[in-house]
Amino acid sequence: MQADFHHHRRNYLLITGGYWAFTLTDGAIRMLVVLYFHQLGYSPFEVAMLFLFYEFFGIVTNLVGGWLGARIGLNLTLHIGMAMQVLALVMLTVPEVWLSVGYVMFAQALSGIAKDLNKMSAKAGVKRLVPEQNASRLFKWVAMLTGSKNALKGMGFFLGAILLEWVGFRGTLLILAGSLLLVLMVTAILLPRGLGKTSSRPTFSQLFSNTPAINRLAAARFFLFGARDVWFVVGLPMFLFSVLGWRFSAVGAFLALWVIGYGIVQSCAPMVLRRRHPDGATARWWAFVLVSIPAAIALALQQGMMPDRVIIVGLSLFGIVFAINSAVHSYLIVAWSDHDKVSMNVGFYYMANAGGRLTGTVLSGWVYQTQGLVGCLWWSAAFVLLAALLSLRLPVRGHGVCPQ
Repeated sequence: MQADFHHHRRNYLLITGGYWAFTLTDGAIRMLVVLYFHQLGYSPFEVAMLFLFYEFFGIVTNLVGGWLGARIGLNLTLHIGMAMQVLALVMLTVPEVWLSVGYVMFAQALSGIAKDLNKMSAKAGVKRLVPEQNASRLFKWVAMLTGSKNALKGMGFFLGAILLEWVGFRGTLLILAGSLLLVLMVTAILLPRGLGKTSSRPTFSQLFSNTPAINRLAAARFFLFGARDVWFVVGLPMFLFSVLGWRFSAVGAFLALWVIGYGIVQSCAPMVLRRRHPDGATARWWAFVLVSIPAAIALALQQGMMPDRVIIVGLSLFGIVFAINSAVHSYLIVAWSDHDKVSMNVGFYYMANAGGRLTGTVLSGWVYQTQGLVGCLWWSAAFVLLAALLSLRLPVRGHGVCPQ
């Protein structure tokens, strides 16, 4: 038993290490594209649109990736994701005249596919490493994996900006690509083959979940992440830059710190909740708590309160409560999936996540342009309310059937 635990922990650390390395490059490439193309004269909205394919292909990848992981093994989908990210990084090292909008969008599409293959493989892989009866360990491992990923994505923002200043756009891309390639080779050698591969050959029609609890959780996730990105992607950076007069570096630092803090809270969710593992009641309670925060920020801005303080305090509170919501969701989808279906269920669920992010990204530009940041925040409150209402029928331990 002890030997099995050490073996599983070693593989968990390998998966987590690969996920960390990938996440650093993912955060760095986003900051690189934002800063570099801003310098080339692109408007903030045009820069946001460069990530449109990144988000769109996340929807497709999560759906197909879960099916692929069940057929060929999660270790292979993890490494395919890393290899595609290396290719996406190298693609952007071409001469500046080649960097058309279409070309960059294609490179970002590859990066989006890579990111979601990597995320699905890592989270589904953790489920395969934890015994079914050990829900407490599963909650801790999933929370740590998810939270550390987000903290490192924020650090990637810093890394991209610093390397851009020190070695330039192409030099940074080559450093990131070379480092990730090295991690890919190490994990390819050390991770067991066939991780997460099912004995049966799942058909394409099995991609869509037929479990009501997972369908409801996925629908709630769609609106939860749409609620974040409807103000985070375009509305907030443009408001800080154009209305409050913050320097671009200050905007980037604030967003990076927000993501790092959000990741730390996610990692600490098991301690914050003070329970062995959450259920549907936990998800709906924290969703209803979250509804009040964007609404309160919008009301405070409408009342003419000091916008700098309102934004910093309000969005810090939003980040804390949102992180707990996200950690609970991330645990439930893994916990409620059968071992043989975990990669497909996780893929289906993160397809909804990617759909919410895409919807939020597009709405963020349109709503900010027509209704300002206050409008973005009211849309955010409405989306969280829908997520809370969809969580009302999630199963609770001791009351009906709660998936394991």
